[in-house]
Amino acid sequence: MPKPKNFYVCSNCGARYARWQGQCRECGSWNTIEEEKVSPEREASSAGAKAAGAALKLSGFAGQSGTGAVSLSEISLQSRPRLSSGYSEFDRVLGGGIVQGSVVLIGGNPGAGKSTLLLQTVCRLSSSHKVLYATGEESLQQVALRASRLGLPVSAVRIAAETSIENICALAVSERPEVLVVDSIQVTHVQDIESAPGSVSQVREGAAALTQFAKKTGIAVFIVGHVTKDGTLAGPKILEHCVDCSVILEVGADQRFRTLRCQKNRFGAVNEIGVFAMTDKGLREVRNPSAIFLNRQEEVAAGSLAMVIWEGTRPLLVELQALVDESQYGNPRRLSLGTDQNRLAMLLSVLHRHAGVEFGDQDVFVNVVGGVRVEETASDVPLVLAMLSSYKNRPIDRRVIAFGEIGLTGEVRPVPSGQERLNEAVKQGFVKAIIPYDNAPSHPIAGLEVVKIKKVSELLTQV
Repeated sequence: MPKPKNFYVCSNCGARYARWQGQCRECGSWNTIEEEKVSPEREASSAGAKAAGAALKLSGFAGQSGTGAVSLSEISLQSRPRLSSGYSEFDRVLGGGIVQGSVVLIGGNPGAGKSTLLLQTVCRLSSSHKVLYATGEESLQQVALRASRLGLPVSAVRIAAETSIENICALAVSERPEVLVVDSIQVTHVQDIESAPGSVSQVREGAAALTQFAKKTGIAVFIVGHVTKDGTLAGPKILEHCVDCSVILEVGADQRFRTLRCQKNRFGAVNEIGVFAMTDKGLREVRNPSAIFLNRQEEVAAGSLAMVIWEGTRPLLVELQALVDESQYGNPRRLSLGTDQNRLAMLLSVLHRHAGVEFGDQDVFVNVVGGVRVEETASDVPLVLAMLSSYKNRPIDRRVIAFGEIGLTGEVRPVPSGQERLNEAVKQGFVKAIIPYDNAPSHPIAGLEVVKIKKVSELLTQV
């Protein structure tokens, strides 16, 4: 028989090399290149496609590929109904529900609640839809004990302990479920690949097989994935490219709450989040997350301010805190938790140049309460106000809200969805809003004083 070839593959990006090296030339990662053995027979064909195809030969499902080219205008635009997961927060992150034939990748740190969330979901779905749960990391008894502890309805849930992709696809063909859960992709294997489960080739081909299987059968597939130390999904990047939706279940500073954040979605908005609370009965959805992140003290100290950020399709109110103190050493520190540290350095330079405020001898610490990560520029104005409040030791009224972007020339620029942000602030009981001039509402909002700002220097008068 032909001797297997040895390749070296980067576990981060999937780049292939003829020999081992310390750094990947494609993504720049260090010590991520691993040895992979590939038989010559597999060079011309995909083992993942072969695994899915073998199972589909036994099925009566109608395939969606191999029909030849058609005119784009001939394709039916009638949307297929989505399945509700039973959790409005989960449905929001998925773009409105579970799409038939979609592939959803769920990642998160160990203990975040990935398996718990999916087990709760399939148990709720089982009352009206056929479901199949394939577990590879836990035994059937372990899953049953968790379901019993959480008090879930399990009579209609079909479950199997299986790690072979071929067997999982064949089992799904015989069971014909509407939703298939694979927990997790790192422990599954494709038979034609010699490398161990969890290797780059196994993860890549396993995900490709499940994706092809979902598209041809119309079964919605949920894949559980592990994450690395920096919080990103483990395995080659093609794992995220081939799925339809990629979400991360994050654990914030408060261990009671979990944030389900969407990073990619072909059927809905990106950067949508859902908030869950971990209880003794599993994950419970939080319908008003702003009330959690704004759990502030009655007497607000200097440097604290509420801001409105936009997450996916809804506004979210969070508290931003800043501490500015005289540096005790020769090199002042700049530390930002929850916001971009490079943007903090930029705002300090803008304040010095266009507002005359010097922080050169001050330590600056910034934190978003609740472990929320803010990625949009609307946090610029509240961040500047919080730093000025701490620097002057003047507290800002707890009923004041702010948002807006600051440019390098000192101008305050508008942000999207300004009206919706103001409406949410009124619902939460705020009476004053400091916003960009171009975000001013066309009509006055009852009970809300709107302060319109054009330049960063005008913010000095608000503290």
